[in-house]
Amino acid sequence: MAGFCRYAHSAGVTAPGYNRIAGASAVGYNDACIKHLRRLERVWVDAPLYFLTTCTHLRKPILTSEPVARILVKEWRDARARHGWVIGRYVGMLDHVHFFCAPEPEAKLLSAFVGSWKEWTSKAMKRSLISLTESVWQEEFFDHILRSGESYAQKWNYVRENLIRAGLVEKADDWPWQGEIDELQL
Repeated sequence: MAGFCRYAHSAGVTAPGYNRIAGASAVGYNDACIKHLRRLERVWVDAPLYFLTTCTHLRKPILTSEPVARILVKEWRDARARHGWVIGRYVGMLDHVHFFCAPEPEAKLLSAFVGSWKEWTSKAMKRSLISLTESVWQEEFFDHILRSGESYAQKWNYVRENLIRAGLVEKADDWPWQGEIDELQL
């Protein structure tokens, strides 16, 4: 997994990517560790389904407004034509997004797709949101390959329960910044 430190976690030292990606804010975490595990170039799964999380720069809570939601959804809808990636379910939190995606046969590499998606969404947000002048996204992102339909359902439920745990809603269905672009199957 990208962003996790190779140093002993018990020493309280974690990679900068871990704090940025997973949102760890526990006391004792710092940015002293700079080693990251390499992202796999290829995955030997017939039809991989990925769970992705990416955070805003400095974890700024800028993602839950109607104009931003329109931009994110538009770019997810365009991902198939632009990058060869099909987007499934998604949830926009205050400072990060979770989404599920799968490559088509001639898709760009995952890192190229996510980098391009961040670039397109950043440009669109900066054009439409006058107050946005600095970076929108952190450079890193977290990805996880799902191995079964059960895994997809479990991750989706976990993401939706985050909304309740964070105190954003009492019922996950009440959160307006979630949806599904295409139905993904494992």
